Amino acid sequence: MIASYPAQAALAPAPGLRISAERLRCLLLWLTGASGAIVFVEPSPYEVVSFLTLLIFVVGGLTLSRALLPLGVLLILINIGYSISASALVADKGVVIWVVTSWYLAGTALFFAAMFGSNTEARLAALANGCLVAGAIASVAAIVGYARLFPSANEVLLLYERARGTFKDPNVLGAFMIFPTLLALQRVLSGRFRQAVGGAVLLALFAAAILLSFSRAAWGQVVFASLVVLLLTMITTRSPALRLRIVLLSIAGVVALVAFVAALLSIDAVDQLFKQRAELEQSYDLGSQGRFARHILGAIFALDLPLGIGPLQFNRYFPEDPHNSYLNAFMSGGWLAGACYPTLVALTLAFGLRAVFIATPWRQTMIAVYAGYVGVAAESVVIDSDHWRHAFLLLGALWGLIAATRGYAERAAAGAEQDDTLFDQGSPALARRRGPA
Repeated sequence: MIASYPAQAALAPAPGLRISAERLRCLLLWLTGASGAIVFVEPSPYEVVSFLTLLIFVVGGLTLSRALLPLGVLLILINIGYSISASALVADKGVVIWVVTSWYLAGTALFFAAMFGSNTEARLAALANGCLVAGAIASVAAIVGYARLFPSANEVLLLYERARGTFKDPNVLGAFMIFPTLLALQRVLSGRFRQAVGGAVLLALFAAAILLSFSRAAWGQVVFASLVVLLLTMITTRSPALRLRIVLLSIAGVVALVAFVAALLSIDAVDQLFKQRAELEQSYDLGSQGRFARHILGAIFALDLPLGIGPLQFNRYFPEDPHNSYLNAFMSGGWLAGACYPTLVALTLAFGLRAVFIATPWRQTMIAVYAGYVGVAAESVVIDSDHWRHAFLLLGALWGLIAATRGYAERAAAGAEQDDTLFDQGSPALARRRGPA
């Protein structure tokens, strides 16, 4: 559930100045999240806004806590691997841009992690609300494009008769829509009546965009990540009423989704393309040079290449790109990047799972962030996600929330210990608050 600004911000020194500065930071975070929907031009608005946001935060003061050390070290090692592997290809402008982009995206992940070090609840709310706006923008563009309401825009909004909206590729559109969908789902599950109704409307809008992207990976990811949200929300809540609400809404949601999909499939063009895309075995997945065969052959190839072959070189040896981010790390950055990339993913999933079981004011939204990253990690087995902007946003946000949650738990434990000490010393106020021993 998206939280409001914490009251303690108003208690800071020089309240007028501090509140104004913090509101500016939150506004920039909101704009960063909202601009993530428009990436069919380069440099995209996201690059411009995120760089401006990073600059404002750095000028105002930004520190990395020790809890973020694994994230920083692994990101640096991964990009060192990319840089070493690309050193023999500096004449290729595309390779240079790829490596620079990798370093920049790693920097954005560290920024998102560091900025949650203070005012966590309000900053997370701003960023999440911006992502919801981005999801609405991308969804409307996808639906308008698929409906061909503006024929002159068909070339921009469609690709291979699939909706791509404000993205370059329908698969990336589908993947991007997962996190906004999870945020909307969490509003339906945990929000008050108005929030739940608004979340339901957004869910329908986002579901339509994901379906019309005709991305099989996105279809599977949204189901998988939604189940993670439902499961973690049900396990972590202490409210029987909320558990019952989750069960009832899950049943109602499945019925509504089936009816919604059936209505869309009543359109012949949608039905035909859906049947084609729904087949598990696609021509480009099969054969000696298909997607899955390339994964095996590429893995064997990587064993003999400590330095890899360099970024963007895989399709010189095979018909297409690897379509596997873990394999691509080995091929683009050698054994160094290949070892560090899955290590980073594994640590993120493990630390994130442990953190969601700690009660904090931002836990509901953190569950959506965690489930979104779980979906990206799973889809990365069949697609190249190593330059997805939203993947680095989720990575950084999750590590920032892990660190903030650890700090919150430590402060709570220290406060409880102090209370125990005062109680043992006979504090009258604590004695009255605790009652008889």
